[in-house]
Amino acid sequence: MQLRKLYRTIEKIAARNFTTEEELIQQVIHEIVQNEEINLKGGRIWKFDSNTGSYELLYQVGDIEQIKQNYKVKLIDYPIFLELPKLRTVLGSEQDWYLKQRGILKYSVTGIGEKIQWRGNTLYRYVMAFNADHIDESLTPTLNIISSALSSVLRSKKIERDAQVLERDLDKAREIQRSILPQHEMRFHSFEMYGISLADQIVGGDFFDYLQVDGDTERIAVIIGDAASKGLSAAAQALYTSGAFRMGFEYQTKISSLLSRVNKLLNKTFSEEHFVSLFYAELTDDKNGLVIYANCGHNPPILLRQNSNTPEYIESTGQLLGPFPNEHFKTENFLMNPGDILLLYTDGVSEAANEQGDFYGEQRIVENLISLRKNNARDITTLLIEDAQKFNSSRTQSDDKTIVTIKRLG
Repeated sequence: MQLRKLYRTIEKIAARNFTTEEELIQQVIHEIVQNEEINLKGGRIWKFDSNTGSYELLYQVGDIEQIKQNYKVKLIDYPIFLELPKLRTVLGSEQDWYLKQRGILKYSVTGIGEKIQWRGNTLYRYVMAFNADHIDESLTPTLNIISSALSSVLRSKKIERDAQVLERDLDKAREIQRSILPQHEMRFHSFEMYGISLADQIVGGDFFDYLQVDGDTERIAVIIGDAASKGLSAAAQALYTSGAFRMGFEYQTKISSLLSRVNKLLNKTFSEEHFVSLFYAELTDDKNGLVIYANCGHNPPILLRQNSNTPEYIESTGQLLGPFPNEHFKTENFLMNPGDILLLYTDGVSEAANEQGDFYGEQRIVENLISLRKNNARDITTLLIEDAQKFNSSRTQSDDKTIVTIKRLG
């Protein structure tokens, strides 16, 4: 049988649906032995058992004397099997007295599937042994093709299974991350808020939240954060941080104390390079629009007054969360008048790059915010993030993007 044709034959067999890889291997050896073009009388499948250091018989087929099921041959008696990872196929003279009684005087064996480690040795998990009227080196190319094709198929199917598991895990991760993000829109007395968070990958490290105790009409907190890492690692850190703030806020603690506690938790839980930048703003029912805030190393939010085109930047009042367990966090405050807008965003917006490598930049954010100032918080957030996404359409340099707009109504 032509070697290329043999390879395709195995691929066709493997394209069928099998519950386990052992079922697939059994079907392949069955059809190979039955194929008149290959001239094999019989075959056996052995699987390595690391507990006993033996290969155990799984399956046998063909015109051969049957070996008792689950018969084992010790690796120590077959040192030639240690050569399989290098040679793929080996020929040998049978040493086992029981197998000799079954008429097996010579054997040809080939390694199948993944390689495993056992006591410092590299072994194939499965081996196929074949009987033929004449066993010599001329059989080696055929068995090498069988080994190569079947091992490739098993590897591909494992990758597919792993990918399916990963996809399910990522779906769960996506759902979990969605669960930490609040509804986009929130109203509190004369303030309206609207936030959007877009992950650059399936999940990301950006987050925002509205924190409010049931029945409390005196204050609401708005937080926006950015975990330093990417992907699942960042998402886990974002989930942890957001959860810590939700729990801590329930205790009506001072802002500086809440930040210190969360900071210590992050320091104990994550490594120093996995920090979080965060902006915390607490809106109150004060008739003058009092906002109390702390900026923990986050890029400065933009405060745009109703009658001004000159933005004010809310600078940092403390370090990043995580690396410095003994950090003390100061709070500051300002007043928001009717028509004023406070724009919170992550650096995935300002540092989004186009094909030429130009950054979207703070200046562009400010210019767009000025042009959109008459809109409500929902439209400002939506239009700004859409514009940043278009600018970043080539994804030359891309990151999670989050914007929360807070506007005080007249």
